[in-house]
Amino acid sequence: MSEFDWTQLLDYALMAMLVAIAVAIVRLRNLFAAVMLMGVYSLVSAAWFVSLDAVDVAFTEAAVGAGISTVLMLAAMLLTAREAEPIGSGRHWAALTVVSVTGAALFYAVGDMPVYGDINSPANSYVGMDYIASTPSEVAVPNVVTAILASYRGFDTFGEVVVIFAAGLGVMLLLGLNGNRQDKEDRS
Repeated sequence: MSEFDWTQLLDYALMAMLVAIAVAIVRLRNLFAAVMLMGVYSLVSAAWFVSLDAVDVAFTEAAVGAGISTVLMLAAMLLTAREAEPIGSGRHWAALTVVSVTGAALFYAVGDMPVYGDINSPANSYVGMDYIASTPSEVAVPNVVTAILASYRGFDTFGEVVVIFAAGLGVMLLLGLNGNRQDKEDRS
């Protein structure tokens, strides 16, 4: 087996793990276990992104998906019940219908996608090639993705960081995690 086959095998194994974890999350009624499995799902997703050579996306998924989201969901869970309420079977069929229609539309759209690695695909044409050609001389950073995020799109990246920080701060304030929250017993 060549190296490409092992990488493809790893990708299939990671996708199978993602499907298994997703099925386990849907079937759980314990909210704590569901939140923990969602963190595991994010970590496996990050590993899959690394396998696909998208290290920047993997880093973001690990930090936001497994880190911040898990902590925020655990904090929100402190204000709710530990077990999920049973849901009627009618809602299961509606959710299954929505997911099936969306999945069918996605599989239908796959036929319009360019072949993986196609040199004439939109991702490999237009402005992307200009960035690849001019990054070594203009920015002098060996990683093109880092150069684009830190230099060419520096203000945009800074804006995204500010938005994520503001959202996290807002959630903390809404949950009363800022230290100014008074319990009901303290007010009486």
